[in-house]
Parts: sequence; structure tokens; C-alpha cells
Amino acid sequence: MVKIERSFPPPASLETESRKKSGGSYSEQDVIQRLKGDFHNKCYICEIKNLQDPEVEHLLPHKNGKYPERMFDWNNLFWACGHCNKVKNQAKYEDGIIDCCRQDPEELLSFRLQGANVLVEAKSESDSQAVLTAMLIQEVFHLKNTAMRDYKREMRFQELNREMNILYDNLEEMKKNPKSKIVMRKLKALLRRESGFAAFKRNYVRENAGRFPELLQYIA
Repeated sequence: MVKIERSFPPPASLETESRKKSGGSYSEQDVIQRLKGDFHNKCYICEIKNLQDPEVEHLLPHKNGKYPERMFDWNNLFWACGHCNKVKNQAKYEDGIIDCCRQDPEELLSFRLQGANVLVEAKSESDSQAVLTAMLIQEVFHLKNTAMRDYKREMRFQELNREMNILYDNLEEMKKNPKSKIVMRKLKALLRRESGFAAFKRNYVRENAGRFPELLQYIA
């Protein structure tokens, strides 16, 4: 999860659809295109790129009597994959996770891949939103309560592992060829917030700043 810059003003259809007595839609074409662009076509929770199953997700739920006034609120609409949206659809997450359009998750959480484990931790245990967000992201990568969810969890883990290996390979190449402009361009692209699983890659460089001081400019 990384900081997202939401564009304004809100898509025009949200105001029009909200006035309908019934059947109003918060996922008209202008909403879809804006969310896809603002969120770099990444799920805001797991950060997988080029979504095949995108969904318009409500940070605060509008169903079952919870926050009905937020159904068409542009600030409450997020771009998510179906897997993460379903994992997040638990009562414990209804009021609590980080709004990545208002706060920078990288300042509040650490993101690590250690062997077969995805470790996301709140930097402060007293920050309840950060603690819940870390729990959600870990569930996205580890929850195995159904066969389909286990498949989707494993697929995301493999994609994260692949992206991290690309980063590691380019870091090794940089050590061998420290003056290579091509390698530095590749690393700059890998460390942009727009890239897949950027929080994990940026956190790795941040925690190894002594080895890669020249890359800190790309994660500022």
C-alpha cells in the first residue's frame, strides 16, 4: 500500500447517480476510468498491477446500514481487486484501515518479504488503523480458508516474489556496473509508487540505505 494522489473534482456521474431514488450506480464509466488512472491500475491493498477483476471498493461500507451517505462519496471509492475486497469484507475492518489518499502508508507500516512470509507491521502499536491495515494485508497474502482464496493468495505471493527478484537482480547489476545509466533507469522505474508491490521494494531499499544510498532519491 502506497500513497495515492486522488484527482479532483469528483466524476460528474456520482452527483447525478446519487439523486436517483433507487438503482443509482457508483461505478459509471467516468468513475472507473478515474480510479484506474489515479490508482495506476493497482489494487490499493495488495498492489498487484493490471487488474483482471477490478472492483470499486468502499473504504467505509455503505451496506447494511453502515455509512449509507458515503455510497457516492468520491473520497470513499477505491480501486481494488476482487480478492482483497472480499478479504476486507469483515466487520473488524469496517471502521479502521488507513486511507492511503490522506495518509502515507509507508510512514506508518513496514513491508517485508522474508522467505515464504509476507510481514507487514505497524510502526506504532498504538496506531489502531495501522495495526488493522497490517492485519488486512497479511491476510490477503496468507489467508487459506477456501480453495479459491488459497489460489488467489498464492498467485499474489508469487507475483510479489517475482517483482522482488527483479529488484534484487537489478541491485546486483548496479553493484557490478555502478555507472550504468540503464540499470539506474530500471531501478528508478521499479521504485516508483506506480510499480507493482512498490511498498515492499521501497521498504527494502529504505532498510538497506547504507548499501544503496544512491537510490534514496527515488523513494523520497
